Amino acid sequence: MNQTESILSGSRTFVRFMGYEVEYTKWTICISLLLVCIAYDQISYQFQKKHLPGPLLKVPFMGSFLDSMKPTFDKYKTKWDSGPLSCVSVFHKFVVIASERDLARKILNSPSYVQPCVVDAGKKILKHTNWVFLDGRNHIEYRKGLNGLFTTRALGVYLPAQEEVYNKYFKEFLNHSQGKYTEFMIPFRDINVATSCRTFCGHYISDDAIKHIADEYWRITAAMELVNFPLVLPFTKVWYGIRSRKVVMQYFMKAAAASRKSMEAGNPPTCMMEEWIHEMIETRKYNSNKGSDGFEKPSVLIRDFSDEEIALTFLSFLFASQDATSSAMTWLFQYLADYPEVLKKVREEQFRIRGGDINVPISLELLEKMTYTRMVVIECLRLRPPVLMVPYRVKKPFPITSEYTVPKDSMVIPTLYGSLHDPKVYPDPESFKPERWEPNGLAEQNPKNWMVFGNGPHVCLGQRYAVNHLIACVGKASLMLDWSHKRTADSDTQMIFATTFPQDMCLLKFSPFNLANLKLHLEKEGKTQPATATATAIPTSA
Repeated sequence: MNQTESILSGSRTFVRFMGYEVEYTKWTICISLLLVCIAYDQISYQFQKKHLPGPLLKVPFMGSFLDSMKPTFDKYKTKWDSGPLSCVSVFHKFVVIASERDLARKILNSPSYVQPCVVDAGKKILKHTNWVFLDGRNHIEYRKGLNGLFTTRALGVYLPAQEEVYNKYFKEFLNHSQGKYTEFMIPFRDINVATSCRTFCGHYISDDAIKHIADEYWRITAAMELVNFPLVLPFTKVWYGIRSRKVVMQYFMKAAAASRKSMEAGNPPTCMMEEWIHEMIETRKYNSNKGSDGFEKPSVLIRDFSDEEIALTFLSFLFASQDATSSAMTWLFQYLADYPEVLKKVREEQFRIRGGDINVPISLELLEKMTYTRMVVIECLRLRPPVLMVPYRVKKPFPITSEYTVPKDSMVIPTLYGSLHDPKVYPDPESFKPERWEPNGLAEQNPKNWMVFGNGPHVCLGQRYAVNHLIACVGKASLMLDWSHKRTADSDTQMIFATTFPQDMCLLKFSPFNLANLKLHLEKEGKTQPATATATAIPTSA
């Protein structure tokens, strides 16, 4: 018999197929459907994986979810070392990882194929309307409206507020330390949140509000895992992250409204929000008086942005700045303590360029003279890049190599670490050597490897601000503070929490610096005259 026949006889259910009679129950049906789903999930994974290195079989449905909950640098490194391309699957998401420089650059420069997604839950937490998720022409136009916030002139406007934060938090470092070795990952995070808020919003946000934002943003950072559970269930990380975003947005929207009122009154800009709103007002005036005498065309014409758009933009800025710069600052202070001869050179440079007066305010002109300090910061960013990977969503099948095409709707992740630890460009890449960034050195001659801030149309907009902030902060700290590091077995182990931090949370001890000893030393060596060298530029990825 070549047809299936269902027969119901009393309480028994069976099918007759090709001459055989098979009895079945509801449990038989459920198990059969489950096996079909498992088979489909596995076949789909194998079809997408093809020849790529990765798990031989996928754990049914959830894939490598348990690994993603507790990521480690060693696991990431193993994946990168497995080949130029490798893969993993978590729940419904198929992920392709590119570890070689040229493949990473190809992804970053292929906007027709890929779109930034930050992390899997990024749109849920930062909102899908956030500018970082815009694509194509919309992204270009929005970004054009932000370029003016990071000009040389604008960066100079923000420095007084930044120095105010440094002075306040250096005192808190001493109070936090109390002459003992103490974990400093959180204090470094706090100073960066405060610096960002003061730079972005000036004094439209109070000190108490900054502390509240820092606490709430911790939950946002915790939720920004590479791949999350697909549903936003109450009391999960993503659920808490969304709640915290709403709190932070309220602060930023109030600051935007206050900034707008101040700029409408004709006051000079003192923070980034005011700079942006000032550009909107100048554009509006020009458009209203076009052709009239006395109205010079602004360098950039931008549209008006709402308070919500402004708040969302600075929400993304805070995400980009506080996590990455907190990581960089933690490693920077640790390396300077571990390499006292480097810290000594930084101090000598800082003293010289100030002409012996440590109270000289930080300015762009002063920053340009911090040649060696800049090399130290650049080397720290290379050795311990805050951003290891940048997730993208594949919009359409992406032929990343001649042998493999990344499937549509999967995630493709260019890795930045490999290019920054290439021994051909950076000999002895695991060592901290600021001198490798001297002018015309091998590192400077290979700009394609410098991808700390990404590359392509979505390259980090605030990279000059971030590097200047680190230089200014550690330069001033070298003249006000002395610090030492208690090394442990985990000091060099990279803990993954959105970015990377020392596994032992960076055990430092701070004390006031005795400037008299430095003066005496420099007088003996005849090094008290200000330096005349100019700083090398921040490397750019060609």
